Amino acid sequence: MKKGIFTLAILSIIFALAACGKSTEGKTETNQPTQAQTDQTNSEQAPADSLQLLKDDKAGEYLADPQGRALYYFKKDEAGKSNCSGDCLANWPVFTQENFDVPEGFDKKDFSTITREDNGEKQVTYKDFPLYYFAKDQQEGDVNGQGVKDVWFVVNSGTEFE
Repeated sequence: MKKGIFTLAILSIIFALAACGKSTEGKTETNQPTQAQTDQTNSEQAPADSLQLLKDDKAGEYLADPQGRALYYFKKDEAGKSNCSGDCLANWPVFTQENFDVPEGFDKKDFSTITREDNGEKQVTYKDFPLYYFAKDQQEGDVNGQGVKDVWFVVNSGTEFE
């Protein structure tokens, strides 16, 4: 009886050690490829400060900030001047990030800044027209401002201003 218990105890210890050994080996093997995949993915992604070109079924391709928030223009603006102030700015906050890369299809030379007349702050422009966010866009990929009151539209590489 003692011999059976002793044998059972030794076998249990061997299985436990074997299981621990395999677990450690398995983790080592899976961690290395995961780290390599992470490094590869990070190197293939655009820089963190790059504007993005995203796509929506209704809006088509559109320009978004580095966090994926859509950028809009206001048809009532004029080249180099914003006509959105007061309550308008509560719904249409200005885009102010100045240092960024642009996606393929856009020319960095088309981006500049203006100094707003109402508050003296800088606002980024595309082809001299101020850029905005829409307050009701809550997450990456939202384009809830597209076509609002037929004067707010997402920006794309083919955007023509009147």
